[in-house]
Amino acid sequence: MAGVTLNGIDEIKAKVGEEIGVSDWHEVTQADIDRFAQLTGDDQWIHVDTERAKDTPFGGTIAHGYYTLSLGPRFMYELLDVQGFAFAVNYGAEKVRFPAPLPVGQKVRMRLAIASVDDIPGGIQMATTYTFETEGGEKPVCVAQALSRMYTGG
Repeated sequence: MAGVTLNGIDEIKAKVGEEIGVSDWHEVTQADIDRFAQLTGDDQWIHVDTERAKDTPFGGTIAHGYYTLSLGPRFMYELLDVQGFAFAVNYGAEKVRFPAPLPVGQKVRMRLAIASVDDIPGGIQMATTYTFETEGGEKPVCVAQALSRMYTGG
């Protein structure tokens, strides 16, 4: 169940520049990271070799940056429900950065803000800012701007 429901273009545009909310915490497990590595073929040792990773400055394995980014939809659905459209599609992402590592075993959550809304033929393009953070972390582990296109007609 989403924290905030916005119905239609006008309600979305009224929230530009505002933080919509902060998700619940999600624990990052080694099993999740191993499954992500298997699915993507990205099995670099810093993510999956728990023994070898102990000897790094991180003290253990870290999540893939793209694993962190892939949590965006999970948190987005928790935070925002958009109504009044026939359908919506993921249009891509703008600037994506991973300023700090996400250690396996940590909890992560996401802050969601609506950065901009632009009119497009048949609907709007909404840019949302995803800021992922860990408990006690000094810097975010990921900051990205996701683009969604929402259409009013079929």
